[in-house]
Amino acid sequence: MHIIKVDAIDSTNIFLRNLNREKKLKEAVCVSAFEQLAGKGQMGTVWQSKPGENLTCSVFMPIEGIEMKDQFYISIAASLSICDTLKDIMITKLSIKWPNDILSDRSKLCGVLIENVVKNGRLEGAIIGIGLNVNQLEFDNLPLAGSIKQILGANFNLDEILHTLLFHLEKRFYDLNSTNFGKMKQEYETLLFRKNKPSTFEDVEGVSFVGIIQGTTPEGKLQVLLEDEITTDFDLKEIKLLY
Repeated sequence: MHIIKVDAIDSTNIFLRNLNREKKLKEAVCVSAFEQLAGKGQMGTVWQSKPGENLTCSVFMPIEGIEMKDQFYISIAASLSICDTLKDIMITKLSIKWPNDILSDRSKLCGVLIENVVKNGRLEGAIIGIGLNVNQLEFDNLPLAGSIKQILGANFNLDEILHTLLFHLEKRFYDLNSTNFGKMKQEYETLLFRKNKPSTFEDVEGVSFVGIIQGTTPEGKLQVLLEDEITTDFDLKEIKLLY
């Protein structure tokens, strides 16, 4: 995979989006930044990362033969590839907090922001923004954030982790086709944070309620069993899982 390294950049996702507009990318490309000045997370949140201590990158992956209705499997493939990477360096107690935050125990190690590239109603690619906390030890006002160094007590080479991550990304996306959807979804759901445990959620109006995560729909909605024994499907904008 072609890797572009930059020093300081607003957002690696924006960089790749603009590069794709100019060059119409056909092959996988990664851009990795020493410092990201305006990294974004899910729902417009800001991704906090100290320069040179963490992995901040975006990867353009070409997509063929995946229909728009199946785009959630892109998120599944990305999430599983990050878990594969962390398993390789002996991180344990891994889980995926829906839809694609990667945790070890209760500490958030990685956030993912995916932007699909669509032309004439067809998926042509995906830009996968990844913020992986590697060597950072302190996080301002983020009590649930964690890093690889916090867990394992050692510094890690960012280039080595990047190459491991790209290896697993390419492997997972090579297998990304409808014949593997069932297996991939099962693997993803096995790793779902708080699955089958009573958990507290918050709706769009700020009202808290208790439910039990059952799994996800093929479209990526979270299936939650509520107190009235009815399973309801929630979109990302409709529900927030509270720790």
